[in-house]
Parts: sequence; C-alpha cells; structure tokens
Amino acid sequence: MAGQPKIRFDPLSGVPAVRQIAEGIRVLLVNRDLTVGDTLPSIRRLAIELGVHFNTVADAYRELAGEGWLDLQHGRGAVVLERSTPKMTGQDWLEDFRSKLRNLVAQMRADGAPGDQIAAELRDMAKVIAR
Repeated sequence: MAGQPKIRFDPLSGVPAVRQIAEGIRVLLVNRDLTVGDTLPSIRRLAIELGVHFNTVADAYRELAGEGWLDLQHGRGAVVLERSTPKMTGQDWLEDFRSKLRNLVAQMRADGAPGDQIAAELRDMAKVIAR
C-alpha cells in the first residue's frame, strides 16, 4: 500500500489470511488512516505485497464492501465509502465484546505474550478510544 498505511499480516499466526487482511483494513478505516475517497491497492497488487492468493484479498475486500466500507468497481478498484456508524442497542453487544476480548487475550497468552504487556497495550488502546 505505497503511500498508505500498511496492514499487518503474519502468515504464521494461525489466523486465516482473509480475516487478518479484513481486520487490518478495518482498523485503518476505523482509525481514519484510510478516509472517504481513498483507493485501496488493486487486489492483485495487495496479494503480491502480502504473498497471498488474489482470491484471499478479493474475499477480504468483498467482506468490507458488504459492511458498507468499500465500493468495489471492476477497473476502478476498491474505494473507501462514507459509512454511518451503526448504533448498538441492548447489552448483547457488550457480552459479545467481552467474549471476543477474552478469546483474543487467551490466544495471545497461548502464543507466549506476557500478561503485563497485554494489559499495558489494552490500557493504551483504551486511552485512544476514550478520546
């Protein structure tokens, strides 16, 4: 993604490549590192940069398009769209969030990440989110 922030991709992580790519781009979108009108690299170019099959990148782009983040046009590539933030209601989202966070922390611990560093990173992220 020349001239744009790079997504993180680790082929040895055990997390499916399409999920890593979609989540990496989603983080850039939510953090506004990619903004409305920005064009993402072509599917083939990003696949080559990441060393994955082009269908993997295409699946990630389609997932994000389905969520309303991207406009996919043949020959024009993937363009970031204006997206209104959905409103979460009730308490179901909170339990879902806690479950996902617990699973992520457990996976990081299982991979050998020290608990104190995970906690420090979570605190730093909480400060950014609270702004």
